[in-house]
Amino acid sequence: MASTSDIRNGLCIKYNNDIYKIIEFLHVKPGKGPAFVRTKLKSLTTGKVLDNTFSAGHKIEDVRVETHKFQYLYPEGDLFHFMHAETYEQISLQRDILDAPDLLKEGEMVMVIINTETEAPLSVDMPASVILEVTYAEPGVKGNTATNATKPAKVETGASVNVPLFINEGDKIKIDTATGSYVERVKE
Repeated sequence: MASTSDIRNGLCIKYNNDIYKIIEFLHVKPGKGPAFVRTKLKSLTTGKVLDNTFSAGHKIEDVRVETHKFQYLYPEGDLFHFMHAETYEQISLQRDILDAPDLLKEGEMVMVIINTETEAPLSVDMPASVILEVTYAEPGVKGNTATNATKPAKVETGASVNVPLFINEGDKIKIDTATGSYVERVKE
């Protein structure tokens, strides 16, 4: 058992007969009344995100998990195939377990969180950012250079990302996997 003082991002807990991962949290100590912890929880079985408040000192049941490095191999419908980096054992995961499946490139290394009690994969942690090549982008219109003007662009994984007007086909861009947004152009 853990208490609210042990809450941190990435902690997996049992709550309402389901396993949740803490996405973000905030310890709040108001001027009046007891302290509490405001959390945002993501269900590892359904993918739903819910807000919850725990009072200070509340006991929470944590789930023992291990993280292993896996390499993404290929998609097959709604299944995504991964290979363990050390044992070469292959697993298949449903699309809804992944945070940003559209940004996964074949050969990409990810961290898979596995429940040690049941040996079941719970979630996939993507790298903070990925570098992908732009396969299609409309040409930027000359004179349309208002502040922060963007256009949609397709990347090699098939995802659509809003990019600045100066990005062209063939450019490599860095994309933040948490938000799915453009970060910068990558020069090689």
